Amino acid sequence: MRVNGVERAADVPDHRLLVDWLREDLGLTGTHVGCTTSQCGACHVMVDGEVVKACTVLVASCAGAEVVTIEGLGTPEALHPMQAAFKAAHGLQCGFCTPGMVMTGIAIARTHGPDVCEATIRHELEGNLCRCTGYQNIVSAIRQGARAMAEAGLLQEGA
Repeated sequence: MRVNGVERAADVPDHRLLVDWLREDLGLTGTHVGCTTSQCGACHVMVDGEVVKACTVLVASCAGAEVVTIEGLGTPEALHPMQAAFKAAHGLQCGFCTPGMVMTGIAIARTHGPDVCEATIRHELEGNLCRCTGYQNIVSAIRQGARAMAEAGLLQEGA
């Protein structure tokens, strides 16, 4: 598979979870393990452009896939528009849920476009938990990020 644009190959046990492989074997610790029950969304990554909970995906099922983690979106000098929107809108406090929220925000923007409404964002965030913010700034960040992604031509899958 390709992870953040880099070809990766490994022999892994059949039961190895993607989240564990990313964190422990590749050192991509931006993908968080929050609940281990597929409830919180802190482990969201993109597999072939689709946001998935990496705690429910087996590494072996990703053979040949393109996997993108939070580390693959941007750099500190050139943030992805959704990352920049989270920063500008103060869409985080402790930051634990932020990688999963950003990945979900990108999926929301790609699905619903730059004019996505608050109610839709709140509905789409049902699989992501934040214990700090109350979600208002997260919703604002996703709205801003969706508009910025549209301006940058990043609403199509794979961008």
